[in-house]
Amino acid sequence: MPSSPPIPAKKRVLSGMRSTGKLHLGNYVGALANWVKLQDTHDCFFFIADWHALTTDYADPSEVNVNVDEVALDWLAAGLDPDKCVMFVQSHVLQHAELHLLFSMITPLGWLERVPTYKDQQQNLSGKDLTTYGFLGYPLLMAADILIYKADFVPVGEDQVVHIELTREIARRFNNFYAQKNPLLPEPQPLLTKTPKLPGTDGRKMSKSYDNYILLSDSEADIRKKLKTMVTDPARVKRTDPGNPDLCPVGDLHKIFSDAKTLENVYAGCRTAGIGCIECKGWAADNLIKTIAPMQERRREYQQKNVVREIVAAGDAKARSVAEATMKQVREVMGLSHSISPASAGATARQK
Repeated sequence: MPSSPPIPAKKRVLSGMRSTGKLHLGNYVGALANWVKLQDTHDCFFFIADWHALTTDYADPSEVNVNVDEVALDWLAAGLDPDKCVMFVQSHVLQHAELHLLFSMITPLGWLERVPTYKDQQQNLSGKDLTTYGFLGYPLLMAADILIYKADFVPVGEDQVVHIELTREIARRFNNFYAQKNPLLPEPQPLLTKTPKLPGTDGRKMSKSYDNYILLSDSEADIRKKLKTMVTDPARVKRTDPGNPDLCPVGDLHKIFSDAKTLENVYAGCRTAGIGCIECKGWAADNLIKTIAPMQERRREYQQKNVVREIVAAGDAKARSVAEATMKQVREVMGLSHSISPASAGATARQK
């Protein structure tokens, strides 16, 4: 009887989120919803990036532990399953720091200075002193995060592709120096994800920095209150003015969270001034609340069971095992893997 063909191994995916506390709709739409799908088709490693959070918030780390718990809760609430993926905390796997240090020895300074987000974030976060190596070197730490798990894919938006290309360059440089015949570090590919446009309440990109966000854990009352203040199509100055949902931030919310019938009513009512903005916002709130209600119920269940830290600890252990296996290979090819034979150890002892 012929043997069955081997089952191909799942491709590995690696991604992370900074530990900035409870997650908002932008985090869910931009990444988390896609992660929930990927865990069924790929070998997924997802980490809470507390070290990355310190690159900009190093002055006050008092909320780090609380923020880690909140992010983990929201991940589980959104549908990440610890039986399908590995969820862990970046700083609980010290091998990331070791590989980052070794990469810093071989990475030209100019590679880091040319990363577009380096200067962009300095301008956007002008109130903070970001003239630190930690901030300059965060793309290098990101490369270590990815390469230590030999990830095949990293799900990113187009604005993050430059970081993946830097990671690929670092992998090539490392292999060229230390593993030419048998390349050790694979070059990961960006897994481009199309993310719907999700504006905040002021019309800009939803962000905690802009204080224009809606949390996945916000109460129904808070969601309705925030949406009432949301900006709309500027052409609708008066109730009788027709509008265009394609130019309205509330229309963008409907496109993501509302069903086809509601969306049809929004277009018809807005373009003819048949509905007012308050009514339209109410419909958006109804559908948004309906979408996240199951997440909030799961969040409450995990809180009551008090198992989040246990789940994360199990993920930490799995991640450390994989990361250490890579580091053993890295140390070996770099000549950093030292061993002392029993005879040598005895001679050393006698000399003492």
